[in-house]
Amino acid sequence: MAGILDGKKIVVMGVANKKSIAWGCTQALLRQGAQVILTYQNDRMKRIIKRFVPDDAILVECDVSEDKNVEKAFKEIGSQCGKIDGVIHAIAYADRDTLTNDFVKTNKEGYDLAENISAYSLISVCRYAKPILNNPGSVMTMTYFGSTRAIPNYNMMGVAKASLEANVRYLARDLGKDGIRVNAISAGALKTLAVTGIKEHMKLLEMSKALTVNDKSVTIDEVGNTAAFLMSDLSTGLTGDIIYVDKGVHLI
Repeated sequence: MAGILDGKKIVVMGVANKKSIAWGCTQALLRQGAQVILTYQNDRMKRIIKRFVPDDAILVECDVSEDKNVEKAFKEIGSQCGKIDGVIHAIAYADRDTLTNDFVKTNKEGYDLAENISAYSLISVCRYAKPILNNPGSVMTMTYFGSTRAIPNYNMMGVAKASLEANVRYLARDLGKDGIRVNAISAGALKTLAVTGIKEHMKLLEMSKALTVNDKSVTIDEVGNTAAFLMSDLSTGLTGDIIYVDKGVHLI
């Protein structure tokens, strides 16, 4: 039986380990027939992901902290793979002090770093992916409920996610004329490498699970399945939206 992504080439940015939401997305894309190109931040991350990705996986270095790196990465992807059909941006970062201190203690350096990596990078990715994206094409990013609610200890990352969601709307408007749609998945709290950097993250995970409609936390596979839909032509009428994949936590 054919998958909904047969013949599609999708770039996934942000795989860190087997528990990453980005890895759940990657597996879902592969199940639906896509060819997946993975980006990695540096040589250390490359060594980590090479332990579990297929031997024939296409890996491209891309540290999104600098525009020139993003531009170089997508030129390399275009050279190796030609046109692509979608990009999944699953990248966010804030330094430890910024994440663990009270929000009022956030300094300018920490604020700028979190905004740069977690929000601005989506703009850069869209700009440099655009020349090689097919029409129709799809870009998707990852956000969280802390963008609209003051979640305990989520702090600066919530502010960065709010910026990211605004970026989604404006990018969707700008890129629509090129047949490129831009959306975000707001996933429920998951035990990933990213969430372990949040102070008292186990309380956050427990709170999120308790607020689900069936007392079961969402999985990376469930998030990945929604990502596969957003990368497919089944979602061509959907852009500028935040899709909640959190088992109803946002209903509170």
